[in-house]
Amino acid sequence: MFLPPQDFVKSPEALARVYTADEARQYTRWLARAHYENFPVVTFLLPRRLHQDFYNVYAFCRWADDLGDEIGDPRESLRLLEWWQGELDGMYQGRASHPVFIALQQTAARYELPKQPFADLIRAFVQDQTVVRYRTFEELFGYCRYSANPVGRLVLYLCGYRDAERQALSDATCTALQLANFWQDVARDLEKGRVYIPLEAMERHGYTVEDLLARRETEAFRAVMREAVEVARRLFSEGLPLARLVHRRLAADVELFSRGGLRVLDKIERQNYNVLARRPRVSKTERVWMLLRTLARMAWAKAA
Repeated sequence: MFLPPQDFVKSPEALARVYTADEARQYTRWLARAHYENFPVVTFLLPRRLHQDFYNVYAFCRWADDLGDEIGDPRESLRLLEWWQGELDGMYQGRASHPVFIALQQTAARYELPKQPFADLIRAFVQDQTVVRYRTFEELFGYCRYSANPVGRLVLYLCGYRDAERQALSDATCTALQLANFWQDVARDLEKGRVYIPLEAMERHGYTVEDLLARRETEAFRAVMREAVEVARRLFSEGLPLARLVHRRLAADVELFSRGGLRVLDKIERQNYNVLARRPRVSKTERVWMLLRTLARMAWAKAA
């Protein structure tokens, strides 16, 4: 039976077991299919030949994320993330025993994936254990450079793109998606002691961290969130040209995820920016409609 990361690390049997390559691929596939909110990790829009590779990369990201967020003890998370970094180093040195790395090493070799994006992701989750406030949007963007942007670059590598222009557009899109997630999860992050809204933005609108911790939903808070949403919207707009510079099937996925992020921002606006009382989420029906609209645009573009 497969186990999620937080249970896996507590199981001596799972840690000691020797995994075959086929078992490793089954595990990453299970992990990717078992957890998603807005859209699945792999849609049918993506070429089938890439599905397993996407599962393998996702499994690494999911493990790093859960070791940082689901353990419940920052010191233990730091220890486990250091172990995870050691497993990553081991994979690039030709030795892998964990099922995620057994599966991932084939993908990394096939597409010549550099180690740095994976290491950057681990660095972001380490930072989450020690940094819980950001002074400016620039500082927050610096965090997103490690927490979000590497994922987009890995996707580009898997699809055969390695140029700086596409990477920059992908960075804008991934940072926007990360910000949309932050603004969606303001209340959840407070439960973990984290505040991703820049302190400078709160000061600019006369809102304090104490107000936020007390969950005071005021006109000042709505002004802060209005500014935060607009920053994310601008980044989505900056990254939009990426869809014109990749294969149309990947472009459809890029559009789908971007529209999902934009829909979250729309919902924040429609509930008058009060993300403290209610978490905005994209419903299953809305996901279906976005997918249908994306397919219609694909069909029109192909016909044209």
